[in-house]
Parts: sequence; C-alpha cells; structure tokens
Amino acid sequence: SGSTPLGCYKKLIEYYKKGEISFQFVKTFNMDEYVGLPRDHPESYHSFMWNNFFKHIDIRSENAHILDGSAPDLQIECQDFEEKIKAAGGIDLFVGGIGPDGHIAFNEPGSSLVSRTRVKTLAMDTILANARFFDGDLSKVPTMALTVGVGTVMDAREV
Repeated sequence: SGSTPLGCYKKLIEYYKKGEISFQFVKTFNMDEYVGLPRDHPESYHSFMWNNFFKHIDIRSENAHILDGSAPDLQIECQDFEEKIKAAGGIDLFVGGIGPDGHIAFNEPGSSLVSRTRVKTLAMDTILANARFFDGDLSKVPTMALTVGVGTVMDAREV
C-alpha cells in the first residue's frame, strides 16, 4: 500500500487495458492497514488499493487480501492473514518502498527481522508524516496499524 508503487500500478493497468496481461488468477496480500478506519474511509489502504488499482483490472475480489483494521479481534485478523499467505503457497513478489527512516510497511527501524503480521503502535514521526493525508490534523491520524512483519516480507521469493 502507499504511494510508492503508483507508477507500477499505472503501468500494469495500461498492460491490462491493452490485453497484454490478466490478473484473473493473481492473489495479492497488501502489507498494512490503519487500525480503526472503516474499509470505505478515503484514507484506508483498502480504499486506496481499490481506487488506484484493483477496480481497473480483472482481479477477483476474493483474491485481493487486505488487512481489516476494524476487525473485532485484531490478533486473529493478523494470524488469519499469515495463514492465508501460507495457504496460497507464500508470496512470490513483494512490492513496496522503503521510507526515509528505513521503514518497510509499518515496521519502524529496529523491528525484529523475524516479525510476522501484527498490530503496531505508530511512531510519532510516522504519525506526523501521515498527517498530510488527514488534512494536517494529527487528531485524525490513526495511532495504530496492522502490518506484515519483516519476516513476512523476507519470506517472499522476490523483494
């Protein structure tokens, strides 16, 4: 999720519209989601992915896996996400960016290299950086998120 891969999404949409590629059998696992934002909130990564990528291609909705930051039990949501990745045979390709402070997804510098999908309290630097998406209002920025772990990322066949 996030704006880093937008150029990649645009190219993939272009290839799809030209009939050069299909996403009908692709399974995706997005790397993070804010805790407490409903899926239809304009700043949720669920909305971001559907608006910027998924609705423009032929991916099956059941194959687009995005963490639910409003799930009744966030621990179970994270465990289930890891199980879905495992059931799909793992991740072939991880696409993401590295933040200015070295973060990957919502894994801040110093996160365990073997961490799995989990609930994270966001660092103040992250909250400040993300305020631009919430009209600059810090009180609107979620303070927690669900994120794949560094171990989850590193298990991908290609990063």
